[in-house]
Amino acid sequence: MKIQVNTDDNIQGSDVLNAQVEEVIESNLRHFRDQVTRVEVHLSDENSQKGGARDKRCLMEVRLEGRQPVAVTHQAGTVNEAINGAARKLKASLDSIIGKLSSQMKSPAAPKGEESE
Repeated sequence: MKIQVNTDDNIQGSDVLNAQVEEVIESNLRHFRDQVTRVEVHLSDENSQKGGARDKRCLMEVRLEGRQPVAVTHQAGTVNEAINGAARKLKASLDSIIGKLSSQMKSPAAPKGEESE
């Protein structure tokens, strides 16, 4: 699973930030690592220098093998909270999508010749 981290001009990107993002993603998406090919993370400060209660935004887009991309966003007061919130939302989305796919694949057809009497 490849993880790419992008920041806007108002958030300083660093190796430490990249490592933190990778750790959060790998922790939340470990059950999906075989289906996920790439995760793109976009961090931004919506209000720039003005500040604000929920001005940090994290957008995560995951690419599943053979599927359309799935994207989520989370806004929070800090970059860390935004990253963690987006990762939780992404995990929930993947749980739902992959769960539906699994149940469709496992849904057995009714056995022929077995009727209740």
